[in-house]
Amino acid sequence: MAFGIKEMGTIVAVLGVTAFILGIVAENKKPASGVPTISGGVVICKYPSDPTVYLGFLSISSLGAAVAIGLYAIFHPYRGMSVPLNVFFRNTKFSVFFNITVCLSLLAEGMLLWTTITELKHLTSNVHHNLKTTCPTAKTGLFGGGAFLALDASLFWLICLMLADNARDDYFDEEENNRGEYGQVLTTDYAARGQGNVA
Repeated sequence: MAFGIKEMGTIVAVLGVTAFILGIVAENKKPASGVPTISGGVVICKYPSDPTVYLGFLSISSLGAAVAIGLYAIFHPYRGMSVPLNVFFRNTKFSVFFNITVCLSLLAEGMLLWTTITELKHLTSNVHHNLKTTCPTAKTGLFGGGAFLALDASLFWLICLMLADNARDDYFDEEENNRGEYGQVLTTDYAARGQGNVA
C-alpha cells in the first residue's frame, strides 16, 4: 500500500503528539530529589523507582521518527513523479518554514536528550563525597519544555508538508503548461509547412 502526503502527515502528527505526551508524563513522574544517606564518609542518594529515563528516551525516539518521516515525506516522489530539490527551495515560504522546522526539531531533540541523560547520570552516579549534597535530579520543567518543543516541531512539519505539496503541484502544472505550448508551436509549424508544400 502506497502512502500519500495525507497519510504521512498523519503519521508525523501522531508521533509528535506521542513525543509530547511521553515528555509530559516524564516531567510529572520525575522525583524532586533523592534521599541522602551518609555511610562511610560518603553520601549515597536513594531515588524512588520511576520510569522517567525510559519515558525520556521513548519521547526522543518518537520525535526522531517524526522528523525522519517528515523529511522522507517532503522529498519522496509520489505516484512515480519526482521533483528537483531546487523547486522546493525556490519557494520562499517553504524555505523559511523548513529551516525553522529543522532548527525547532534539533532544539527539541537536544533539550529532551540533555534532560534524559542528566537524569540518568543522577540516578547512576549516586555516591557523592560532598556531605552537603541534596541528591538532585534533572531541573524541573526541562522535560515539559522539551515536550512542548516536540509538539511545536511536529506541527511545523505538517505545515512544511502542505507547502511542499503546493510546490510540487505548481511544478507539475508548469511542466504541463510548457508541454502544451511546445505542442501548439509544433502543430502550427507543421500545418504552415503543409500549406506551403501544397502551394
